[in-house]
Amino acid sequence: MMNFRVAITILSAFFLSIFAKAQYTMHKMLTVGYTYQNQSFGEVGGKLLFLKNDDVIYRLGASALMGSTHSEFAIMPKLQADVLLNFQKDVDFYHSYYFIIGAEGTNKYVAPKIGVTLFGILDLTGGYAFPISNLNGKEMKGLNVNFTLNIPTVFIHDMFK
Repeated sequence: MMNFRVAITILSAFFLSIFAKAQYTMHKMLTVGYTYQNQSFGEVGGKLLFLKNDDVIYRLGASALMGSTHSEFAIMPKLQADVLLNFQKDVDFYHSYYFIIGAEGTNKYVAPKIGVTLFGILDLTGGYAFPISNLNGKEMKGLNVNFTLNIPTVFIHDMFK
């Protein structure tokens, strides 16, 4: 558990130092998704998206993974940090997709990940999870796959005007 706290502290310090250098725009998003980590989990949460230009975008998120392990319902809190990359300049069509490099951590595992996102709204990522502890007697390690829908809160607000 101590290693998890140290990793989160270092990751937070890294992202905060990046954001201190320049003025970034922040956008809020709700997330709904599916995670496979030795079994299936549903995911509900939120993310903050930080950008100065649209070539490199930073995201921080927190969510809850919910699923059943050995016939027992389980909820795991999840923290994640992503960097979205697309270095095509002055071409709008190429900014429809971004490459994702990031990491996620729960109280049961830590997983670096890579993937792709369409408009920053539909994410497909994969990685490998390293276990911290067991979930109802099951070790959370191995292949990690995430499919996430990120819904900007501006879109929700405008929908109900």
